[in-house]
Amino acid sequence: MWVWLPGHLEPVVAGRLDVDGGRHLFTYGRSYLARPDAISLYTPELPLVAGPQPPADGLDMPGCLSDAGPDSWGQRVILARHLGRLGASSDTEDLSALTYLLESSSDRIGALDFQESPSRYVPRGGGSASVEDLQDAADRVQAGEVLPPALAEALLRGTSIGGARPKAVVRDGDRELIAKFSSTMDPYPVVQGEAVAMELAARAGVDVARTSSTTAAGRAVLLVERFDRPSGGGRTLMVSALTMLGLSERTGRYATYPDLADLVRRHFTAPAATLRELFTRIVLNVAIGNTDDHARNHAAFWDGQALTLTPAYDLCPQVRAGDETAQAMAIGRAGQRAARFATCVEAAEVYLLDRHEARDVVDRVVTTIRDQWDDAADRARLTAADRALLWGRQILNPSVFYV
Repeated sequence: MWVWLPGHLEPVVAGRLDVDGGRHLFTYGRSYLARPDAISLYTPELPLVAGPQPPADGLDMPGCLSDAGPDSWGQRVILARHLGRLGASSDTEDLSALTYLLESSSDRIGALDFQESPSRYVPRGGGSASVEDLQDAADRVQAGEVLPPALAEALLRGTSIGGARPKAVVRDGDRELIAKFSSTMDPYPVVQGEAVAMELAARAGVDVARTSSTTAAGRAVLLVERFDRPSGGGRTLMVSALTMLGLSERTGRYATYPDLADLVRRHFTAPAATLRELFTRIVLNVAIGNTDDHARNHAAFWDGQALTLTPAYDLCPQVRAGDETAQAMAIGRAGQRAARFATCVEAAEVYLLDRHEARDVVDRVVTTIRDQWDDAADRARLTAADRALLWGRQILNPSVFYV
């Protein structure tokens, strides 16, 4: 385990990860513990102490380390490299967690990396390609085709970013961007929907990752500027809400916004402002029809002492089976998750707001979306068909106003 410490431009060895009966134990290195600037990788899970540290009950690996591993898209790319191509019977469970950690890109989210050597750092995934070539490579993986070596190496750079959708990491001068590609299997204009949702979120006052829209091979591509890479170099440690709540992928369905709000009050910088931001994000998710607001889609920076909410990301309208729907995480303490503004207002006290303040947030978000929809849709390059499909269905569906 290597880590970029705050203010450092190069990684140092933090410790070792071992497998014991299917569970992954972490041990800090003696040299790391002796450093005057050493910080814990995440104190609730891995305090800065000597000796092997097993994961908490119910986890196979400490969550702060699992956060740095590839999700389903990255796992599929790595599996395709092993098999040559993906087929109907290909199963990402055929490779171990350590294999995915060691073979995914070193340019992963956060400030951790996994290496075979404790003394020599060798980054993986250094290939580069145009956005057009990467879109083509993503299409080939999904179609079960063999990738040319150069494209396979370039696509590897996006394997440790997380998420289920095809993506890659690209550079624009000094900036690092995550390119999110359209998929041939998309049931609706997913990339365009996320593009306009992120644009609307920024206009509504949400602290959101900066984005821009482009095309590759005539198809939409969303470029998301990385916020885990500070200016001047280095990397920033991050943990997901799933990790903060002590949950795994198997138990993530039990994550709730009130539980996250309680953590904010105890362990975050600027808790009152953070809770207002969190509430605004919930209202925004309801307004845009983003019901994929699970605990992996919330995160915080970790500096060794406290947590700070990251900019919002992965705000994407979702397909509805009917008019009414529900958020992935409960909004109120009694488990209320109905995607309605009334649900948000009723839970206002959880976020240290009164009902008047909560209604003001709702009114501001709704007014912004209504007033700036056309301009935001232009910036996100939505076609007339895209707009007709999203407006009044995912975006401001009438059901969100039900009481």
